[in-house]
Amino acid sequence: MIVTGDHLFTNTMKDFTKYYIIPAQPAEIYIALTNPATIQLWTGQKADMSTVPGSEFSLWNDSIAGRNIEFEDGKKIVQEWYFGDQEEESIVTIKLHPHKSGTSVELRHTNIPDSEFEDIVEGWDEVYFGSLLEFYDEE
Repeated sequence: MIVTGDHLFTNTMKDFTKYYIIPAQPAEIYIALTNPATIQLWTGQKADMSTVPGSEFSLWNDSIAGRNIEFEDGKKIVQEWYFGDQEEESIVTIKLHPHKSGTSVELRHTNIPDSEFEDIVEGWDEVYFGSLLEFYDEE
């Protein structure tokens, strides 16, 4: 919340939920999302990533950075993504479910700043999961 003079402005936040189908098994997708060497294969960029809760991570030359919160091997990743001086944590939860075509990835991203929402959604679709889908389609 921002107060200037007699005006009160609320920084609005949005949530985003989407499912992606990726033609690989959940264990493979989990490794692709958590192993720095594998992340580099599908992003083309060096990645700083660890599965230690509390550790910090960085992808795409720091365009995505945050803190790892929780991991469930082959099933779930929970991270906090940083957006400047935001008061409420922006939480990304990725759940991996077996699917007849490979893996159904359930993405939930909460507390996205309104000003960043369109770029974040585009980033998830075209860059993050777009790159991962491209990587597995080429195999």
